[in-house]
Amino acid sequence: MNCADCKTKECREGKDCTGDAARIASRYTGQTLEVARTAAYIEAAYYMRKNRLEELIEFARMMEYRRLGIAFCIGLSSEAERLQRILEKHFEVHSVCCKVCGIAKSKFSLKPVSGDPDETMCNPVGQAMVLNRVGTDLNIIVGLCMGHDVIFTKTSAAPVTTLVVKDRVLAHNPCGALYSNYYLRRLNP
Repeated sequence: MNCADCKTKECREGKDCTGDAARIASRYTGQTLEVARTAAYIEAAYYMRKNRLEELIEFARMMEYRRLGIAFCIGLSSEAERLQRILEKHFEVHSVCCKVCGIAKSKFSLKPVSGDPDETMCNPVGQAMVLNRVGTDLNIIVGLCMGHDVIFTKTSAAPVTTLVVKDRVLAHNPCGALYSNYYLRRLNP
């Protein structure tokens, strides 16, 4: 499959390019089907009317999630605090910083940013374990580093959504690299 290069996108009209539609459709059961129904409702009801945060609140309400977790990068502490205050109006919210547990990078021979081998590592396993322990229904990523988001998602017992994708260079807007001729030239020499 190479859908990015497809010019017709006939799947939009019902074409099954995989030959596997029936087997894949059979996987939409239980919680997966419930999430799909809720997501489709949010998309249809609020298309171009609500931002991602507003959609997140509606989605969590409709899914009857009561306890939300926020896994955030220390560099986005103020954003995480604002998000927590907003979400607390509707849900029980637990947040956990990436530096939780204060483990030194030297413990695992991780490359420090500052050059200090005792620099504290980001700890996505710890973040997930803290939120698993309190029994969150949905976890929200706010700016976890590339790779740390992967580890967090893999370790989280609850479903995970991303509100903020970290991109220190492009003000947390990674799509900017796809729209900027400067970055496109740099990425495609």
